[in-house]
Amino acid sequence: MGLDYGSKTVGVALSDPLGITAQGLETISRKEENKLRRTCARIEELIRGYDVGIIVLGYPKNMNNTEGERVEKVRIFKEMLERRTGLEVVLWDERLSTVSSEKLLMSGGVRREKRKQYVDKIAAALILQGYLDNRNRETDQIGEE
Repeated sequence: MGLDYGSKTVGVALSDPLGITAQGLETISRKEENKLRRTCARIEELIRGYDVGIIVLGYPKNMNNTEGERVEKVRIFKEMLERRTGLEVVLWDERLSTVSSEKLLMSGGVRREKRKQYVDKIAAALILQGYLDNRNRETDQIGEE
């Protein structure tokens, strides 16, 4: 499962059973940034329903590789997810995932007012796909040795 954690939304993506491709699933919204009970409950529901084994959480580093204020909030969310789910939560560099998802939507002809409802789950899919591609590349290299 891939997650794009934002101040009022969490984009959710899942991989296929073989761990090759990622697809955007949904965007979980909340009224206030610190109100996470329902968000976590929905994530747990999805984990059970889709038999998730690992969570890949977008890590919002700055373009110059420094860590901004969102990083601490993501780390707190990571710890909360690990406690609640018992699953490993991997932090994955999410730089440009939202920008890339916006560009994908624009190139697909999605109107500006509709993009907002899709951008977070597409960003989550891009985060998860990056992780899957890297993991599969590493597995291929090990097999070649």
